[in-house]
Amino acid sequence: MSIYKDNVTGKWRVVYRYTDWTGETHQSSKRGFPTKREALMWERELLLKKEAKLDMTFESFYEIYVEDMQNRIRDNTWGTKTNIARTKILPYFGKRKIGEIEPRDIIAWQNALQSAVLLRPARCRTLSVRTTTRKVFLWRTSL
Repeated sequence: MSIYKDNVTGKWRVVYRYTDWTGETHQSSKRGFPTKREALMWERELLLKKEAKLDMTFESFYEIYVEDMQNRIRDNTWGTKTNIARTKILPYFGKRKIGEIEPRDIIAWQNALQSAVLLRPARCRTLSVRTTTRKVFLWRTSL
């Protein structure tokens, strides 16, 4: 992977090669990073996604989960799962690394959700959040 600065726009660009599932090597790029640091961070996250290591953030892991599971689930169910992940799971676990999330963290998060006013009236919503979280974390172990 290489990082270049575009002299015309003053933005940074990442050029990388990857091997797809058929074994073919492809070259691609992502551009428009305002700083070199942001380009390096994006490059690092991309490498972690491709290697499927537990050093990636939960947010990056969720993107991989979406790519894999979105076509397997009906649209209405997928909408519910996406909403739960976007509003309840990603704000809490999004920036944390997968390998650093412990069971006690999940228990503390669930307790915080249960004590929140938003989830008190609807027990079924709490169960749906728990089910979604459990499925995402179980999918992690199948990598």
